[in-house]
Amino acid sequence: MIEPGAFLGLLGGGQLGRMFTMAAQSMGYRVMVLDPGTNSPAGSVADEHVAADYLDPQGLQRLAARCAAVTTEFENVPAESLKFLARHCRVSPAADSVAVAQDRIREKRFLASIGLEVAPYKAIESAADLTTGVDHLVPGILKRSRLGYDGKGQMRVERIEQLGPAFAQLNAEPCVLEQRLPLRLELSCVVARGFDNRMIAWPVAENQHAGGILDVSIVPARVPPALAAAARDAALSVASRLDYRGVLCVEFFVLEDGRLLANEIAPRPHNSGHYSIDACITSQFEQQARVLCGMPFGDTGLHSPAVMVNILGELWARGEPRWEHVLCIPRAKLHLYGKHEARAGRKMGHYTVLADTVEVALREAMSARESLRIDAGVHA
Repeated sequence: MIEPGAFLGLLGGGQLGRMFTMAAQSMGYRVMVLDPGTNSPAGSVADEHVAADYLDPQGLQRLAARCAAVTTEFENVPAESLKFLARHCRVSPAADSVAVAQDRIREKRFLASIGLEVAPYKAIESAADLTTGVDHLVPGILKRSRLGYDGKGQMRVERIEQLGPAFAQLNAEPCVLEQRLPLRLELSCVVARGFDNRMIAWPVAENQHAGGILDVSIVPARVPPALAAAARDAALSVASRLDYRGVLCVEFFVLEDGRLLANEIAPRPHNSGHYSIDACITSQFEQQARVLCGMPFGDTGLHSPAVMVNILGELWARGEPRWEHVLCIPRAKLHLYGKHEARAGRKMGHYTVLADTVEVALREAMSARESLRIDAGVHA
C-alpha cells in the first residue's frame, strides 16, 4: 500500500483532476499535476504543478522521480507517457486498458466481443466504406473514431447523400457510422476495480443531455431494478474484461422496447458520477485514490436520492450568476471549478440537490436551474 503523505501524480488539469486532487489531499496525500495549462482547475489546487506537455520528457521524469503512483483525468493521455511512467511507478489505468476507449472502432468491437449489445454500426475508415452496407444505418450519426467528447466530432446524417460531405467535414478521419435508434432514456454506471481484482459499483444514474453535453443526472435511475442490475453487471464486465484498474464509467442507451445497449466507455471518473461527492459514502474520486494506493474500497452506498445539474458558461452572459438560487435549497451543494473564462458550452461547475425522494430533488434542482437561466437571459 501507498501510505498517506506520499506524492500521487496526475496527468491532466481539468475539473476531474481538481476533484481527484481535493479528495486525495483530504486523505493526506500530496498531488503533483502535469498539465500544459498555466491556470488549470487541478493545477490551482495541487501541491505541485508541472506546466508541461504530456509527452515532455523532463515533465514526465519529474513525475516519475517524485510520485509513488500516477493516474489520469482524461482518456486521451498519450500511451507513450503512461508506458514511460509505468517503468518507474504504479500507473492506473494502464495504457493497454485505456487504448480501447480511445478509439470508437475498437470500443464497439470490444463491447460486442464480450456479449454486450451495441447499436448497429459500421467502421468508416475511408470514403470507399461509404459506398456499401450503410443504407440501413441512415438516419444515423457519424462519429469521429478518436478525440470526440461532449457531442464534438460527430454529425447527424439524415440521408445517404449527406454521408460524403459529413465525412469530409470530419476531415475524412476514421469514423463510426451508428444507426439512430428510438431511445427511451440514457443510463450510466460508474465502477471501480482494484489491483486485487475486487470490483464495486455505484448506483446507476439516469442521464439527460442537451446539445450533446450531459445536462442532468438523476440517481437512482427511474428504471426497473432488473434493468439497473443489468447495467451494473455490464459495466463490471467491461472493467473485468479490460483488466482495468481504477474508476471507469459505461454509458448505455435504453430503447423504447426496453433493450439495453452499451454506448461508450469512459476510462476515468465521469461527469454523471459527480453526485457521488455529496450523495454517497465514498465518492468516485476518493475511490480513485484508494485504488491507486492499493487501499481497501470505500462503501459506494447512497445517502439519499440526488440530482446533479451541470453549470455551463452561458450562465455568465450577464455577469456572475446569482448562486443564492442554488444555495437557498438547504440540501443543495455547489461546486465551481475555478475556471477563469466562461464560454458557452464550457463546464464551469455543477450542483447537486439531495432529497428524500428523486421527485423532490428533481423539482428543486430544475427550479434552481430555471432561476439561473432567467437571470442570465438564457432560453431553454
